[in-house]
Amino acid sequence: MRQPPPGDPRRGQAAARPRRSEAAFEDTQSMGQVAGSAPGAQRREVSDAETAVNRDAGGARRSRRAPGGSARAGGPGGRGGSDGPGGPGGRGPGDEPPGGRRARREEEPGGRGWKRFLPNWKIVMAAFVVLAAGVFGMIAVAYANTEMPTAAQETATSQGSRFYYADNSLMASLGTERRLVDIKDVPQYVRDAVVAAENKTFYTDPGISLSGIVRSAWSTATGAQVQGASTITQQMARAYFKGLSQERTVKRKVKEIFIAVKLDKEWSKDKVLEYYLNIVPFGRNTYGIEAAAREFFGHGVKKLTPAEAAYLAGRIQQPGQFDIAEEQKKDFSGTKFRFEYVLRQMAEVNPQKYGNYPTTLKYPKPKPRTISQAFAGLHGYMITEVLKELESAGIRRSDIETGGYKVYTTFDKNLMKAARTAVKQTTAGLPKEVHTGLAAVDPNNGRVVAFYGGDNYLGKHPDQFNEAFQARKQAASAFKPYVLAAWLKAGNSLKSYVTGKQPLKLEGTTPIFNGHSTPQSMNIVYATQHSINTAFGQMGAEVGLDAVKRIAEDAGLSKESLDKDVDEHRFLFSIGSAGVTPVEQAGGYSIFANKGKHYKTHTVVKVIAPDGTEVVNEDKSPKQVISEDVAADSIVALRSVVKGGTGTAAALADRPVAGKTGTNNDNKEAWFVGFTPQLSTAVGMYKEDRKTGAELSLGNNFDGGTVPARVWRAFMSEAMKGRKPMEFPPPSNIGNPLDLAPKPVPTPTPTADPGFPDGDGFPDGDGFPDDNGAPNDNGNPNGNPQGDCMPWDDSCNNNGGGGGGDPYNQGSAPSGAATPVPTPTASGGRRSTPAPSR
Repeated sequence: MRQPPPGDPRRGQAAARPRRSEAAFEDTQSMGQVAGSAPGAQRREVSDAETAVNRDAGGARRSRRAPGGSARAGGPGGRGGSDGPGGPGGRGPGDEPPGGRRARREEEPGGRGWKRFLPNWKIVMAAFVVLAAGVFGMIAVAYANTEMPTAAQETATSQGSRFYYADNSLMASLGTERRLVDIKDVPQYVRDAVVAAENKTFYTDPGISLSGIVRSAWSTATGAQVQGASTITQQMARAYFKGLSQERTVKRKVKEIFIAVKLDKEWSKDKVLEYYLNIVPFGRNTYGIEAAAREFFGHGVKKLTPAEAAYLAGRIQQPGQFDIAEEQKKDFSGTKFRFEYVLRQMAEVNPQKYGNYPTTLKYPKPKPRTISQAFAGLHGYMITEVLKELESAGIRRSDIETGGYKVYTTFDKNLMKAARTAVKQTTAGLPKEVHTGLAAVDPNNGRVVAFYGGDNYLGKHPDQFNEAFQARKQAASAFKPYVLAAWLKAGNSLKSYVTGKQPLKLEGTTPIFNGHSTPQSMNIVYATQHSINTAFGQMGAEVGLDAVKRIAEDAGLSKESLDKDVDEHRFLFSIGSAGVTPVEQAGGYSIFANKGKHYKTHTVVKVIAPDGTEVVNEDKSPKQVISEDVAADSIVALRSVVKGGTGTAAALADRPVAGKTGTNNDNKEAWFVGFTPQLSTAVGMYKEDRKTGAELSLGNNFDGGTVPARVWRAFMSEAMKGRKPMEFPPPSNIGNPLDLAPKPVPTPTPTADPGFPDGDGFPDGDGFPDDNGAPNDNGNPNGNPQGDCMPWDDSCNNNGGGGGGDPYNQGSAPSGAATPVPTPTASGGRRSTPAPSR
């Protein structure tokens, strides 16, 4: 407070007045401003930057002093002044700056500091109440609008998937059959074990557990999670009712909570637990407590011991992970931990009844996983190939095992048995190192109707390598029909002449030899009939390897294998250096049997979902790989192989057959691939060291025209039994001759003595072409036709051929030409495969 100067009469008057409450504070401020000044020293003027403190009824206010001015203007009429109360320096109406307090507050920088930004607590409380009311209102509306579902998910009630043969008879069932059990048949200690493991407040909670959600979040954060946040009621609703998925979204979780609360009000606890025990997964693809009891311990739920019940209850948390640990790693620590945890929980929930469990019950090691008998015998080979095909169509094995599908396959039950019989009986005397694969494809739709891939998928010594689908071996001369088709497609005819001169040298390729003596030149039929390597090497070079590869690829052979072989072996590709499988070859030759068309080779006709929809169906759109004319003329040459060439052992007495043999270097691999208009079948054989896996020679007298041809005939005789013989289409005689080698000069024959005619007065007919477009029936220019053979009897008039005798007693009959190729790269050797899991 500013004091009047000494001698001023107001000084004493001011001293006589009581001091205001603010005075002490102001004095303190004044003291702070003059600290260190000598007594009686004159006060310095306050600078612009300094401030004085004013007090009024409203509290402290700061204002900046005007330069050279006093703390207050003290206008007239102020209290104590001569003109009004206050006098100079007193407070009066004129004390406030223009605009009153608001203006003064605006002049005060900073106001009350950071506190000025705090809202009034009453406003905060009001906002919270409004927000809470809104949230709870929305929850109430959402809860009221959530309908209780009634429909069950298909997976909650499915019985696994079923596989059917082509005649719609049942082949096998895959996936655990769900065995429903009534809650009254489940012992109380089994129920209590599950409740203790998954939701110990099940009998008292309203279907959800807020504490469980908090506990789960904390356990997850600390890495000690042993119990999930979802109650048994929530888990049951999520797994059973249609409309609740497993996706992790807030919307789904909220809906699940609402339904669980409603379910708890409408259903009894026993009913909820019964449904839960019938649908919950326990691992090993088992669903429900009854199926799990049988799978893990070999008996039903009624016979489960308390220890076994605790083991199964502990598995519910992570069944898939426990499967991996126990079966692949032989690690039981995870299920042991869960077993002990369940026992402690049971003792806590009911100490009187289960208090001694943690110390008395021992861990019950489960029995080994049961391999489904669905894979026994030949079934394993069929189902495995079907599962692969379905996988490529987007249906996983796990979906099949739990989805309740009906899978209709292409396999003929009787022909599958016939294929096994043909192979086993025909190869009975051969060493065990010799392996045989057989595949039969319907050329009119691409269905694999039968195959032989092995004898028993399971058993004491399981053989899970599928010879028909997995054994990729060099095609050898059985690849030559694709070169023949490319030759005809390029506009060349069967009457063209090609070289038999050896060796044939082509750019970037090792010299090509024939396996036996050959004419210097021959027509295409003869070259096919006797499998002349030099001729087909020359033909492949003429039309181009790309043209040959394109036809083979369009016929279903592996593009990867073909591309790789062209890069590695160049023109040896034309004589069969590429790797193929029996099922590829059977499907590939279908282009000849079905007028140039190729259907994609497949094993599945259709798949029906539980709701009746057809989720997979076969492709019924063929690809025209070659023209009908090219196919017809190719058959002319391929028929000659069976009628009088290297494949006579494959001839059937009641119908026409066309085909081709194949044998590679050192007789390591041997083939016969042939067809009728109704069925195309391939047989491939090879020998492999049982210890090292190295390929061995089948034997000097072993080639495609021996055992493979006889296996083919044994199977096809049974496959064609009762089916009407069908003729191949007549020759088209397309194209123009393209002679890559000079035609042979005919040898003159002596003129017959006119005095001794041959008795018929007609020429002997050698100068007229037969139905094969070659100088005689068997394609041999020097042979003699036989007029007593029926058109379809390929076993007739084949004395001129060879390769059809016993492999160990062939005599002097010429065999099929071996395909000289460089040391082959490993191609489809046998390899061990893991045992199937159910």
